[in-house]
Amino acid sequence: AEKDKMKNKIEKICAHDCNVFINRQLIYNYPDQLFKERGVMAIEHSDFEGSERLAAVLGADIVSTFDNPEKTKVGFCKRIEEIMIGEDKVIKFSGCSQGEACTIVLRGSSIHVLDEAERSLHDALAVLFQTVSETRVVYGGGSMEMAMASAVQTKMNEVGGKESAAMEQFGKALMSIPAILADNGGLDSQELVGQLRSMHAKGQHSMGLEFTEGSAADMAKLGIMESYRSKANQLCSAAEAAEMIIRVDDIIKNAPRQREG
Repeated sequence: AEKDKMKNKIEKICAHDCNVFINRQLIYNYPDQLFKERGVMAIEHSDFEGSERLAAVLGADIVSTFDNPEKTKVGFCKRIEEIMIGEDKVIKFSGCSQGEACTIVLRGSSIHVLDEAERSLHDALAVLFQTVSETRVVYGGGSMEMAMASAVQTKMNEVGGKESAAMEQFGKALMSIPAILADNGGLDSQELVGQLRSMHAKGQHSMGLEFTEGSAADMAKLGIMESYRSKANQLCSAAEAAEMIIRVDDIIKNAPRQREG
């Protein structure tokens, strides 16, 4: 009776006119044999998150009952193969119909390298997502920070009192960004920042740092852009952190514990 029940269920699955069946649970020998007789490849132990991604990339529906094959959408891909990644066997789906998900394999010599690569990739994908959501972009290479610093210093001449001093320091903080970029690139930061300051004072606000030649260049011609939303979030977060530090009146430190003996 149990075999007949299982056979009936297999026939309902095969009525969907599929040649691959992916199951989240274990598939025993008898149903696996029935699948093979009907020319259906059965894949077992698909985790929940993996099943969701497969449904998105294959354009398929996830179903728990098989009574209505006409209402179920069957996914499609051109090739399914088992490959080795390191010491692990994985199943690769290629030529998928929807392309709404993908897998990125990271490799590194140590866990620390992998963690850093994963963090960098996550940040890059987050910026890409923000750019798709907010299509506005700004010039990169430190040109936007120099343009903002130039605007702050121009506005500073119209402000008196302590506010002008605060604006001056804010402008200097903005100019430190291209200086840090130049230092990280092994370039003369003072020379390059001086060139950028002169160019932006003349109204050339698209000029930034180009690290291939190690000089100032037009970011508009080179096509070097950054996400507007990402840049705005960075500026707001930095300003809020600086304001929070300024509001601190004093810092309380615990006295170091005396060592016995």
